[in-house]
Amino acid sequence: MKDLDFGKELIKKKIPFISNSPGVYRMLGKKDQVLYVGKAKNLPNRLNSYAKNKNLPIRTERMLALTENLEIITTGSEAEALLLEANLIKKFKPKFNILLKDDKSFPYIFIEKNSNWPQLSKHRGKKNKDGYYFGPFASVGSANWTIKILQKVFLLRICNDSVFKNRQRACILYQIKRCAGPCVKHINKNEYSALVSDAVKFLSGKSKDIQKKLSLEMEKNSIEMNYEKAATIRDRIKALTQIQSSQNVSSLNLENADVISIAQEASKTCIQVFFYRSKQNWGNQSFFPSHDDSHSIEEILRSFIVQFYENKNVPSEILLNKKINDLKLIKIALEKKEKKIISIKTPTKGNALKLSKMAEKNAKEALTRKIFDSETNIKLLNQIAEKFKLNVLPRNVEVYDNSHISGTNSVGALIFFNTEGFLKQRYRKFNIKNINLKGGDDYGMLKEVLKRRFAKIVENKKHGDILTPDLVIVDGGKGQYSISRKILDEYGFHDIPIIAIAKGKKRNQGDETFIYREKNIKLNKREPLLFFLQRLRDEAHRFAINSHRIKRKKSVSKSLLDQINGIGRIRKRSLLNYFGSAKAIESASFDDLRKVEGIENSVAQKIHDFFHN
Repeated sequence: MKDLDFGKELIKKKIPFISNSPGVYRMLGKKDQVLYVGKAKNLPNRLNSYAKNKNLPIRTERMLALTENLEIITTGSEAEALLLEANLIKKFKPKFNILLKDDKSFPYIFIEKNSNWPQLSKHRGKKNKDGYYFGPFASVGSANWTIKILQKVFLLRICNDSVFKNRQRACILYQIKRCAGPCVKHINKNEYSALVSDAVKFLSGKSKDIQKKLSLEMEKNSIEMNYEKAATIRDRIKALTQIQSSQNVSSLNLENADVISIAQEASKTCIQVFFYRSKQNWGNQSFFPSHDDSHSIEEILRSFIVQFYENKNVPSEILLNKKINDLKLIKIALEKKEKKIISIKTPTKGNALKLSKMAEKNAKEALTRKIFDSETNIKLLNQIAEKFKLNVLPRNVEVYDNSHISGTNSVGALIFFNTEGFLKQRYRKFNIKNINLKGGDDYGMLKEVLKRRFAKIVENKKHGDILTPDLVIVDGGKGQYSISRKILDEYGFHDIPIIAIAKGKKRNQGDETFIYREKNIKLNKREPLLFFLQRLRDEAHRFAINSHRIKRKKSVSKSLLDQINGIGRIRKRSLLNYFGSAKAIESASFDDLRKVEGIENSVAQKIHDFFHN
């Protein structure tokens, strides 16, 4: 393999100039594309193993054959190298590394600290506000459900400050006993502070204390024949019991722990993470890392742990279902990052083992569902090939749609589907740039989107691998089909089939006509393939509409405020934070505008005159 020899020789030439220190190396391909990121305790020794070893795995040989350059970053320790490796893998997503897919920040529940009437809210991202953070929760749904129950128990407000300050009477949440009504002073500050304190204690794991306190209050009100208040407290106790049972209070007293279990089948891997905080289970999440068949289960788990915690707070305890290499190094690296002692262990007996087995069972079940979904997707994609007599078995499908209102805020949308399902990281939106397009020119918009998309594919193909669709689907009729075919042929993609989906005359689902090679094709209304194609079309439509709405919302707020002289970025942000929307600013009185921080009387008058004169 000529290219393999070139890759090995390149590394040999670099080694003499590299110091004997720990660090990270990057294998680069054409146009400096990052192929692989690795770390080493001793960089020359590690790189020598690539240059001199004759029995390398096929995956490594493929990587070396594509390598055209090598970059080195030295670090103070191997632990630092491990953390930097994880950071660079997540940044560049090299094709030869194990990749953690669907990685995102998890939601927290946040309660303000320095506020007269603290708000209960959901929080993502940096913890730069002063207050109490509880989490992470495994999903937004889990956090929302917990907030809903906390409202029933502790009656804290969830409305934002602009709504809270401008209320004249209590909202519906007060009527249904999910808020104490602090906006209209149905509760005094001391009583509300006591509710906030109880909520903080509960989320910190002191649920028994809160339950005992509420029980005594209910009993006292019952003795005093204040039955209505006693009944309200009884309902709060019921809600408290509900949240405790649903969160599965741990018999292990896991104050701050993650339980991580891995399962593997048919060359696919699932990792299940259970979050335990304050002795409560705050949900679990499934992850399906991308990896080569030659990667061992221990390698995948090790790589997952470092990448997973690269941008997240690490709990005090991590329970694993498999032993991994470099455990001591990972522990040192995470402790360095968090500046605290962290325990990482594989339980072998007792309740800890049961908990680990439960997480492993969940991982296996999630993996089975994933494989089943994948097989179903393959079957449906094969049915498309069979029904339309395609010359390929499509595995990567791109679906296109447009959205606008009379030609304004026009957006083109692309969604991506393969055997794994909808891949949202491959979705793309296109702000239409052609200002000469007349309102509602769907043909012109589709033409621009396809030209931009396939011109980029052609450009990227010159410099390395790029994923080209096996099938293109467009929302529209014969006109959209003809334009799409013309554009793809123009860029040399004669072999990529195109299917256009035209709605029926009454636009009823089930009456679609499919255009392929200038022929009209109808599907049976009960045919699973019809529902599948409708699902693809509807997802593209949903994404296009959402993208259009976001663009329209930005343009509205921009057009209203940016036309006023003297309203810069800081003042605009202060106004939007105070009133909540551009529409609310438009209807605000002069006195209300004066209350906004940074808005002097002269500026307030200018804004008021702009909207009212």
